[in-house]
Amino acid sequence: MNDPFRRARRRRIADTVQVVDTMTETVIGHLGNLSETGMMLIASAPLTEDALYQLRFDLRDSAQQPPIEVGAHLLWQDRASMPGQTWAGFRFICVPENGMQHLRRWLDSPGGNYE
Repeated sequence: MNDPFRRARRRRIADTVQVVDTMTETVIGHLGNLSETGMMLIASAPLTEDALYQLRFDLRDSAQQPPIEVGAHLLWQDRASMPGQTWAGFRFICVPENGMQHLRRWLDSPGGNYE
């Protein structure tokens, strides 16, 4: 795969970090891994192929940091081994500057498991 977005350093998520679709305020799954350019979601709700989403997640690294909101494009999805779940790859198309700064600090923090 020769995709520049895929080359971004990805950090696996050790804890359960729920992802909310902000248009419906519904939890659609939890993070599998995360980078500056996108994320893998373990989805527990049906997703629409090639759709755009407004998503929110809370990295819980600091009580002072608000949740991160992103605009994201669903690039792919595949059935997971657990019934009712799918793996879904999103590319971020819009991350507000304060959210990007928070994300970068989290990615650079000690204890990360990188893929």
